Amino acid sequence: MAKPFTLNEMLIIAAAREINDGENIILGVGLPMTAGALAKALHAPNATLMLESGIVDFEPLVPLNHIADAHAMRGYSYNTDLFSIFTALYRGFVDVCFLGVGQVDRYGNLNTTTIGDYYKPNLRLPGSGGAADFISYSKRTVLTMRSGEFKEKLDYLTSPGHLRGGNSRNESGYFPKDSGPCALITTQGIFHFDEETKEMFLARIHPGVEVEEIQAKVPWKMKVAEDLKVTERPSDEEIAFIRHFAPNQTMSRALGIELGIENAIAQIKQMRGGIV
Repeated sequence: MAKPFTLNEMLIIAAAREINDGENIILGVGLPMTAGALAKALHAPNATLMLESGIVDFEPLVPLNHIADAHAMRGYSYNTDLFSIFTALYRGFVDVCFLGVGQVDRYGNLNTTTIGDYYKPNLRLPGSGGAADFISYSKRTVLTMRSGEFKEKLDYLTSPGHLRGGNSRNESGYFPKDSGPCALITTQGIFHFDEETKEMFLARIHPGVEVEEIQAKVPWKMKVAEDLKVTERPSDEEIAFIRHFAPNQTMSRALGIELGIENAIAQIKQMRGGIV
């Protein structure tokens, strides 16, 4: 019998599956780093993991505390600087970047700056950092959303996705051509972007989740793939890796928000043999 898993673990594992062997990947601290470590350990050993601080081709040992945390890795091929990493990005050498979502609209445009009015915010978010550059110049971008929200209109545009949809991103001069978000992975499902309209649509739904649960969080009529698939369940090996590498990312308050407190407690009991 397969191990039970949490929605956080499903999100991380689905993100890791977006990484192909041999690709150049820019990762941030947190869930993306765990996804990168998982991919490199299990199915993409020749992927080159990079940090915007300048550390290139590293092998994660434990989760990073910050983007220059060399003590959290077994080693790396070389260490340059932020300027050189961004130069490589601008020249088209980065295949994939991962970005977390505060707010996202139907075309994959992102807000990670402020919730509410910019000058009188309800919540001030971390801002862009390198995010706007990463999504602008990487060949493709994978978005991850654990506790963010879908918005018809963003409170603030931090990073450009597919702009107004259609061919508007290419027409605006972004390089490489046909770049931008390719997937949005949440704790409930996986969205892809239509090749023509660039509007996101639900492509996969995680085990145990209903389409109606996801639609309730999307403020527009969500498009759903005609051949909607169920995300492949995590393997025991994938689950074991995450729980060893980053056990604190297995559970979070987001689990309680997504499932309801009683369901969350039930999952914890299942994982711990009935003990909370």
